[in-house]
Amino acid sequence: VLQIVKESQQQHGLRHGDFQRYRGYCSRRLRRLRKTLNFKMGNRHKFTGKKVTEEILSDNRYLLLILMDAERAWSYAMQLKQEANTEPRKRFHLLSRLRKAVKHAEELERLCESNRVDAKTKLEAQAYMAYLTGMLRFEHQEWKAAMEAFNKCKTIYEKLANAFTEEQAVLYNQRVEEISPNIRYCAYNIGDQSAINELMQMRLRSGGTEGLLAEKLEALITQTRAKQAATMSEVEWRGRTVPVKIDKVRIFLLGLADNEAAIAQAENEETKERLFESLLSECRDAIQAVREELKPDQKQREHSLENDSGKVSNIQYLHSYLTYIKLSTAIKRNESMAKSLQKALLQQQRSDEDGKRSPRPQDLIRLYDIILQNLVELTQLPGLEEDKNFQKEIGLKTLVYKAYRCFFIAQSYVLVKKWSEALVLYERVLKYAREVQSGAGAHRNSLKELPDVQDLITQVNAEKYSLQAAAILDANDPHETESPSQVKDGKPLSERFETFCLDPSLVSKQVSLVHFPPGFQPIPCKPLFFDLALNHVAFPPLEDKVEQKAKSGLTGYIKGIFGFKS
Repeated sequence: VLQIVKESQQQHGLRHGDFQRYRGYCSRRLRRLRKTLNFKMGNRHKFTGKKVTEEILSDNRYLLLILMDAERAWSYAMQLKQEANTEPRKRFHLLSRLRKAVKHAEELERLCESNRVDAKTKLEAQAYMAYLTGMLRFEHQEWKAAMEAFNKCKTIYEKLANAFTEEQAVLYNQRVEEISPNIRYCAYNIGDQSAINELMQMRLRSGGTEGLLAEKLEALITQTRAKQAATMSEVEWRGRTVPVKIDKVRIFLLGLADNEAAIAQAENEETKERLFESLLSECRDAIQAVREELKPDQKQREHSLENDSGKVSNIQYLHSYLTYIKLSTAIKRNESMAKSLQKALLQQQRSDEDGKRSPRPQDLIRLYDIILQNLVELTQLPGLEEDKNFQKEIGLKTLVYKAYRCFFIAQSYVLVKKWSEALVLYERVLKYAREVQSGAGAHRNSLKELPDVQDLITQVNAEKYSLQAAAILDANDPHETESPSQVKDGKPLSERFETFCLDPSLVSKQVSLVHFPPGFQPIPCKPLFFDLALNHVAFPPLEDKVEQKAKSGLTGYIKGIFGFKS
């Protein structure tokens, strides 16, 4: 049963959480099964209900009919669960479909008690029935009944895993891992306070709380912090105590230490990235709550600024504190991403493998640009402009990240063999690093979390020597010095037939064969013709014709008017 269910789910939508697609697949498969087995529910005009009984269990596909009915109802319930976040009325439909799924599972379990069914299928049918029952009780918040059902399901799958080979046991162990968080959640709601710690550990595992439990676990953590937040009234930061009256901010500040500890204990980069995003999202929500409080308090805040000689109000200082947490978290996240990219760059240098796109120094430059931008925003926080120690710390951190940014810019120049530019940037890195070492002094504690500058200095010195050696070898290589000059002069192929050089552009789409369009060239112009003989030609006299025309006079004019012809 479990293998059929899992294969169908993975191949038809549930790999991407598409329950609607899986429900459609279950409906189509049911129709095919009924047609193949000639087990139709009446015809087009009339519905005639039929039930699968033990007497007709000659074919195992009759059990598949019941299983697909249960899966179709379950997938529809899960689809409605996703939609119920925005439409609460759909929760009633969700519970109805879950009850229908449990009903089909009960029928499957009853049919599997027949002697025609083997022992393994009987146990799996009981476990499937217990699983769906547990989910229904879980949605009804009947914690004790849900816990009993999940425990029964877990026990059966554990026994099945021990009874078969390791390959077959993998599927059963996966299902046990899926329902373990649900069991601990039910135990916590019954009254076992120790279960919350185990749930928090499960939350750290990648994918450990997906599906049914994910939203409930987040709500449980928020609820637990809300109880603790009732006792929290103020927070102290940089020598100033600020009252905290907003519940959402209290809950966020109480969970800040737990979230940071969870990030530090994360097993892999994917889990760490997910926790960073969750922390930033909570921080943005808290900042938005403070902003809403700032709007009606605008006039009062301006009045307090005048009375306190520039000292910001408590709510504004709290806003600065939360913004500081958000920007610091963003810096830590980008720094974590930069470290993983640096490791990938080192591995790429050791083993040059082809395949998917490999990381480049330009990717790290972009990350350090974002970090430097966040540090600039930190220096502009209201209430901290005159805090010289804070400004000094941010200045030192800026120098550290500038040094690393220059280092990777130099690395990108080395890749394109721009030796002089890379050498100048390496010197700039050393300059920044020495400034950090000379200015650290009393701020060494704040620099502990930053990358070590001394390691960077050692690495830059080694890179400088290798760069100088590469530049000398490049200058002494005749092929590298002659062929580029021949190719870069811009002459087309038709003008350099006498000179041989390896020009890769000849086999590309932008090959240069001739100058096109061709340039202008001087040509002889068309000669000008001057007719000098015209000045010496004597034309015949026309006086006789002029006199004859004048004799016609008035008579001819009148005749012409009246149409008489001479």
